[in-house]
Amino acid sequence: RSIGGHGLGCIAGAEAMPAEGPGWQLVRLSRNRYWGHPALLASLRGLAARAQAAGLPALWIGDLGQPRGGPLPWGHASHQLGLDADIWFELNPKPATTPAERERIEVPSLVRPDGLDIDPRRYTPAHARLLRLAAEDPAVDRIFVNPAIKQALCRDHAGEPWLRRLRPWRGHDSHFHIRLRCPAGQAQCQDQAPVPPGDGCDASLAWWFSDAARQPP
Repeated sequence: RSIGGHGLGCIAGAEAMPAEGPGWQLVRLSRNRYWGHPALLASLRGLAARAQAAGLPALWIGDLGQPRGGPLPWGHASHQLGLDADIWFELNPKPATTPAERERIEVPSLVRPDGLDIDPRRYTPAHARLLRLAAEDPAVDRIFVNPAIKQALCRDHAGEPWLRRLRPWRGHDSHFHIRLRCPAGQAQCQDQAPVPPGDGCDASLAWWFSDAARQPP
């Protein structure tokens, strides 16, 4: 059961995501952050399968949550309900690796150093395909990406309904953050306010490139 809200919550009966499976590998298992609601694990397995069917390489999956959820000691303010997961933007073919080798993996940013646009040497249409596959999952409430990545998606896919779920947020330049809505029957789970209508390619996105938004939080 997921209990509470995304900024203050926990989970009872979390399940462990296997270290690897068809189309995915977990990274940095030593953090013990590979626990989640069964609905989250099912969504991640489904995304990996759809990505494979679309010709994309295996996914590197990062942090989910702790065995009982709750605040993480560092790195995230959310990931508390067992309904959040990070997926890295590394879409090169991946050789088989051991969990120990996956402790040391680093993924470069898809965003220019100035933060104003994507890095065209690294961002590819395959990243947009993966994000679309993730956003079209009915269980997904929203996906956090860097504002520059959202901007690139708006240039290429403006008006498409799946863009609504792609929400700009600081960081998220080497991974994206999937958040599920509360599963059915979870009376103690508190969803966020609904995502606003529209594709999000509007003034709310432009704000992220303003002087006010670019000040350190």
